[in-house]
Amino acid sequence: MTDTVQFQELPTADGRYFGRVILNAPRAMNALGLDMIQAIDARLDQWLDDPRLVAIWLEGAGGKALCAGGDVIALHASMVKYSGQARNPFVEEYFAAEYRLDYRLHTCTKPVIAWAEGLVMGGGMGLMQASDFRLVTGNSRLAMPEISIGLFPDVGASWFLNRLPGKTGLFLGLTGVHLNARDALDLGLADRFIDDDRDTLLQALLAGDYSDDDGDNHRRLYRALRQRAARPDGLDGAVLSHLDTINRLCDGADITEVVDNILACKQCDGWLDRARGTLAKGCPQTAHLVWQQLERGRHRSLAEVFRMEWCLAVQCGQHTDFREGVRALLIDKDGAPRFRHRSVAEVPAGYIDEFFVNPLPKHPLADL
Repeated sequence: MTDTVQFQELPTADGRYFGRVILNAPRAMNALGLDMIQAIDARLDQWLDDPRLVAIWLEGAGGKALCAGGDVIALHASMVKYSGQARNPFVEEYFAAEYRLDYRLHTCTKPVIAWAEGLVMGGGMGLMQASDFRLVTGNSRLAMPEISIGLFPDVGASWFLNRLPGKTGLFLGLTGVHLNARDALDLGLADRFIDDDRDTLLQALLAGDYSDDDGDNHRRLYRALRQRAARPDGLDGAVLSHLDTINRLCDGADITEVVDNILACKQCDGWLDRARGTLAKGCPQTAHLVWQQLERGRHRSLAEVFRMEWCLAVQCGQHTDFREGVRALLIDKDGAPRFRHRSVAEVPAGYIDEFFVNPLPKHPLADL
């Protein structure tokens, strides 16, 4: 069993327990490795059938991140290893396991609580958005920054970005902007702002009176967290104050028009400047994938979204931009990725269609 994820059974006052999951790779900002995914899934096999389990609590060790993303270093190594080959078994296994875990948490009958302290990006957003109670603090920072590495906003983002107000889901996917707790609450990506420290909150929840009925426990936790919640009065949100601008910039007939709108926007606004700068340096292929995944995922079920995203992720592992983006940002750290296309306008539509093709005769998530 891996030591990069820890499990505890925290007793409640009435003899039941919370199942505590601690992502324990703080030096890597709790990046989600395959071994961690498999360990959590195996522990859920034990916990979910136990009537004494009240809830699942997710957190990250170190206080700086719940989870800053997937293990893209390991994914990069596999893409180098299997370069030029028809299949990459590690990429196929990793994303199937990650998306299966996310789906399991989304559909779990036991309440799931995410303590979203610090950075929550990529794979961390997958865990958080799959939770029933998404708790943010003063130092929470949420993002889907895949535009910088040539991947795409995955872990169910085709589902949850499509449910954000106006064009904000598209804007977040294209620019990778960071959201604070106020933004997360305003957009519906978080449920409660907590001023208490983690242990104080946990002890208060453990002192509660629970039952064998999952729905009843959900209601009791809802009331308890509502009582402990605070207002993020000291934080200024950026997204809603820019909502009209975001909707105007993202109002385009195609992705090229939208990107041109954003890049041409000069408002002397630090937040918009950072968003524009990230897009300008980002991967043109990813911009197209964001546009297409949101269009194609708009009316799909959650299971269908995960199956679509698995195809996209595996195809990204076979195409070169994902490998190159990780190399430039995290391996060589030269900050100069050589993406296949120089601009969004240069990416042919037929090239993007390839990413939505299932490369296997049987989909590994067909049973979701």
